[in-house]
Amino acid sequence: MSLNVKVFDFFSGCGGASCGFQAAGMEIVYALDRDADSESTFRKNFPSSSFYRTDIRDASVDEVRRLAEDRKPAPILFCGCAPCQPFTQQNTTQPAPDEDDRVPLLSEFARFIKACEPDVVFVENVPGLQRLNDGTQPFTGFLETLAASGYHPPSYGVVPLREYGVPQSRRRLVLLASRHGPIGLPPATHGPGTKIPQYTTVRDWIGDLPAIAAGESHPQVANHQAAHLSMLNLERIRATPEGGGHRCWPKRLRLPCHEKSGGYSDVYGRMSWDQPASGLTTRCTSYSNGRFGHPDQDRAISIREAASLQTFPAEFEFAGGFGSMARQIGNAVPVRVAEVMGRHVNRHLDEVGLT
Repeated sequence: MSLNVKVFDFFSGCGGASCGFQAAGMEIVYALDRDADSESTFRKNFPSSSFYRTDIRDASVDEVRRLAEDRKPAPILFCGCAPCQPFTQQNTTQPAPDEDDRVPLLSEFARFIKACEPDVVFVENVPGLQRLNDGTQPFTGFLETLAASGYHPPSYGVVPLREYGVPQSRRRLVLLASRHGPIGLPPATHGPGTKIPQYTTVRDWIGDLPAIAAGESHPQVANHQAAHLSMLNLERIRATPEGGGHRCWPKRLRLPCHEKSGGYSDVYGRMSWDQPASGLTTRCTSYSNGRFGHPDQDRAISIREAASLQTFPAEFEFAGGFGSMARQIGNAVPVRVAEVMGRHVNRHLDEVGLT
């Protein structure tokens, strides 16, 4: 009998991880997030799944345990990609971790693991979480919970996402743990030494989308909408070659802060067609907040293009206002990462006789 894995997606956001696990043949049973627009997006794309809009600290362990018991003997995967702003290098104004109520969220996820004992656990977060040493030590405590709950020693590490087919230079911390035997991280699918030696590029993922102007929405392509640009920023992007940035501008277009220090090289930058993009953020559709300019059109990338660079399929649609959709996309687990992880988990469970 073939049993497909049932996924419980904590901190689901709009559903990047769920989309990838579904592409790997898994069934999305449960999702939890406290953001209303993320709920709307998730329900639009996973209409048969149960979504709970609540803070994990208010969620019922008993209800999750009942849902998991109802799915047995199918294997259960718990996915926990907790909000990561306290640990990201881009957050230069974060409070001390013991003052930020987001820090204990990984411990809250561990509470559900301890009570429900899923077959496999997947975590994705920013690099640096595993090195945090400030007295709270959420990652160390999480590992201790896994060990005490009967899991084999987990595999975790910081991986360049381009090695899993994501067209970005982003790096993320990933973890896999199983109750049924050791499970490593999946090997790279792209890059030197693999069957696909070239990393995927911006052109591969957005090169076929129709042209639009700044401030326009395409009438036939869902979410293909670009932000408005001021006249000054239109001048600036017109002065920026593919792959270039503010250092290419004539002096009259430069900002005072760039004159003094050189500024961050990625802000006001254009992407390169034949390279991976830089890491997408929650402001990934803003020309002034990173290398988010379209390679040759005079605008920032659209919502649809940002989603494509996060490897969402074309049929995945987003709900909410423009800024909210960009935030959902920037916060999402890239779909291709979860798909690679899901296929790897399927092989592991098949080897131990659970599927």
